[in-house]
Amino acid sequence: MQTRYWLIIFTLMACGVEATAFAAPVPTVATACEALVRAPLDLADEMPAHVMSAEAVGTAGQRAAHCLVKGYVAPNTLFQIVLPAGGWNGKLFYAGCTGSCGISGESVWARECDYPFARGYACIISDMGHRSTPADGLWAWRNLEAKMDFAFRATHRTALTGKAIVAAFYGERPRHSYFMGCSTGGRQALVSAQRFPHDFDGVIAGAPVVSEAGTSMSFVWTLKSLARPDGSPIFDDHSLKRLHDGAIAALDRVDGRSDGVIDDPRRRFDPGSLGLTDEQVAAARKVYAGPVDSAGRPVYFGGGFLPGSEMGWRSFLAIGGPAQATRSGTDTTRFIQSDFGPDWEATAFDFDRDPDRLREYEILYSASHPDLRAFRDAGGKLLIYHGWADARVAPLNSVDYYAAVTRAMGGARETRGFAQLVMVPGMEHCWGGDGPFAIDYIGAMEAWVEKGVSPDRLRAAHRTADRQEASGPTFVHAFPAAPGAEAGVRTLSTLVVD
Repeated sequence: MQTRYWLIIFTLMACGVEATAFAAPVPTVATACEALVRAPLDLADEMPAHVMSAEAVGTAGQRAAHCLVKGYVAPNTLFQIVLPAGGWNGKLFYAGCTGSCGISGESVWARECDYPFARGYACIISDMGHRSTPADGLWAWRNLEAKMDFAFRATHRTALTGKAIVAAFYGERPRHSYFMGCSTGGRQALVSAQRFPHDFDGVIAGAPVVSEAGTSMSFVWTLKSLARPDGSPIFDDHSLKRLHDGAIAALDRVDGRSDGVIDDPRRRFDPGSLGLTDEQVAAARKVYAGPVDSAGRPVYFGGGFLPGSEMGWRSFLAIGGPAQATRSGTDTTRFIQSDFGPDWEATAFDFDRDPDRLREYEILYSASHPDLRAFRDAGGKLLIYHGWADARVAPLNSVDYYAAVTRAMGGARETRGFAQLVMVPGMEHCWGGDGPFAIDYIGAMEAWVEKGVSPDRLRAAHRTADRQEASGPTFVHAFPAAPGAEAGVRTLSTLVVD
C-alpha cells in the first residue's frame, strides 16, 4: 500500500499536480528524499553504508526530477545513486567504471546514467573504493584493502546498497537489477556473474578485462613493440594509416562485402607488402602476435591486437609527446597488478621473469572462471560484447573466455540459453571505430530477461559525434540504434563457439 501511495504522489508531482489535493498532509519529494539520510538500510552487519546527502533535484532540460543520493559503503567506496521522482520503472541499473576508476562525480553520472535514467531506472555508480583519475594507480600501492575493493568487493556491496536505498525510497525492492560496464566495467560484470550470482538478473560485459595481469602485459608489450630503445616512435601518423588501410584492403572483402569494415580479423595478414620499413613491419607483427617470452611462447591467452585495430595503436606512440597509454599501462602494472613501485618503468619488464610476478594478485582480479551454474540457475542472463578493432583489451580474451564457458556449461546450445557473445566488426574499445558500434544492449537485455527474447541478432549503427550530440540522452556504451535511423545500420549475429 505504501509503495502505491508514493508512486501516485511522485507521478502526480512530476506532472505538476499539487499534493494539497489530498485530504491529509502529504510529504514532498524533497522531504522523502532528505529522509534517506536517516533511513535504516537493510544491509548485512559487515557492509554498513552511510548516506551523506540526499537532494531533491527538479526537472532541468531533458533530465527529469529526481532524488540524488551520495554516500559510502564500508570500508571506503563512494557511491552516487539517482532515483526518479516519477515514472520509476521498478528497476535498478548499476553502471560500471573504466580504467582504474576512482571517480564518481557529476560528469561520470551524466555519462553513464543519463540513458538508463531516461528509461526510468534508478541508476547507481561507485568509485570502486578509492579516489583517483582513471589513468593513475598509485592508490593501490601496498594497499591490499583498496585492491580488494577494486577487484570485487566494491561492486558487490554497492549493488546491495543500491537495492536497500531503492527499497527505503520507494517502499519496495527493485523487481529487476541490471549491470553494464565496459573494460574494467566489463571485468566487474563478469566477476558479478561468477562470484555473486544473485546480485543482477542481467549482466552486460563490454570488452572485459578477463585477466588484469594479461592486460598489463599486453599494454607493456605494445608500448615496447612500437618504440625504439631511445623511446622514439616507430610509426608516424602517415605510416600507421598506411598499415590500417592495408589491413582493410586485404581483409574487408573476405566476407563478401566491400564496406571498409573487417567482419572477422582472425585471418592471415602480412604487413610486409605495404611499402613500410622493415622496422615497422617487424613492430606490426609483434603487436598482432601479442606478448611472448624469449622462446616465442605466449605469456597469456589473450593474444595481440588484430588487423583493423591499427588506428588505436596511436595512443601507444610517443608522437608529439609521451604516449597516451604510458600512464595507465605503467601504473596498472607497477601499482595495481604488483608492488613494483613508483620507480619502475615499462621498459624494465622482462617477459621471461616478470609474468609470474604479476600473477600474485591475479586471484583477486581474475574474471576467467567459466563455471556459471549458480548464475544460470538463479535465472541470470549474460551478454558479452567486444569490438574486433579493440586496441586496449585484446578481443581474443572474450572469445577465449566464452569458449571456456561453452565447454564448462555443456556445449553451445546449453550456454546460449543464458550467455551469449557478440563480436562487433570494426568497433574499437567499447565505442567508436570504422564499424557499426551503436547498439542498444540495455533494450536487448531487458527483452531477454523480462520477455524471454534471446538476443541472437542485434541491430547496430555507425554514429558520428554530431548525431550523438543531436539525438538527446545518450549512454556511452548503449546508444539506441533506431531502425532506419541512418545509412549503415547492420544486423550482427552473436558468435557461436563450439
